[in-house]
Amino acid sequence: MMEQRVPRSPREKYGEELKLRRIAAGMTQEAVAREMMCSPTLISHYEAGRRLPSPSDAKRLDKVLGTDGFFERWLEDLDSKFAHHFAAAAELEKQAAEIRQYGLTLVPGLLQTDDYARALFRAYDPNYRTDDVDRRVVNRMERAQILEGVSGPVLWTLLDEAVLRRRVGGALAMATQLRKIANMAEAGRLRLHVVPFGAGEHALMESLLTLMSFKDAAPVAYVEGLYTGNLMDDPALVSNCRTAYDLALGDALSHGKSLALVRAVAEEHENGEQ
Repeated sequence: MMEQRVPRSPREKYGEELKLRRIAAGMTQEAVAREMMCSPTLISHYEAGRRLPSPSDAKRLDKVLGTDGFFERWLEDLDSKFAHHFAAAAELEKQAAEIRQYGLTLVPGLLQTDDYARALFRAYDPNYRTDDVDRRVVNRMERAQILEGVSGPVLWTLLDEAVLRRRVGGALAMATQLRKIANMAEAGRLRLHVVPFGAGEHALMESLLTLMSFKDAAPVAYVEGLYTGNLMDDPALVSNCRTAYDLALGDALSHGKSLALVRAVAEEHENGEQ
């Protein structure tokens, strides 16, 4: 009996083609990495389908290999469970050694409960289909699996107090959401800080922000707005984003005081207080 071949994922197909084009160009992984100004290990991850390049890295690959936009265009067409502007960032989450996230008005996706996420998806689309919302909720919950086990990333979570106060999904859903965050913080699964209203203006008032660091690649930053997102790997921009995060963190409450505030606001929601 012939052994059945395991179907290749879109990422694996992308990686195999990258390897073929690299060999055809007479280049080693090390040579490509030098031109890309990254590690050979990162190129290996791309070719093995373990990781997708960012749009800017795909553009650099095309330039190094002389492939006339081939990998940049293909990246746009890869299947993803997520919105196009977030797809590359979602892939990078899986490889991150450390994630630092800031929530401006919403609980970051990795920490959302299913009821909180469902309320958001319904609000985004007034003509929603229940099965579409359910699918999106499942995808969001699956993302959070990277936080399970000892191999997950170190997670820092910085929240504006507005995130705690806005009642998403109703009082009970909001109380449950905040208690989930508090429980994770108490269990040592994330480092929690809240920027209180009393801090006034701070460095991250204009945008949510996610910073990702890796063991074998340069850090990246991701910001998102309505129907759009921007994954940044330019060292200067990433450095600026890290500085803004650090400045806002300096205005935040301590871990202990943040945890106490989150639990207190959860009680307020559950008791129906405004």
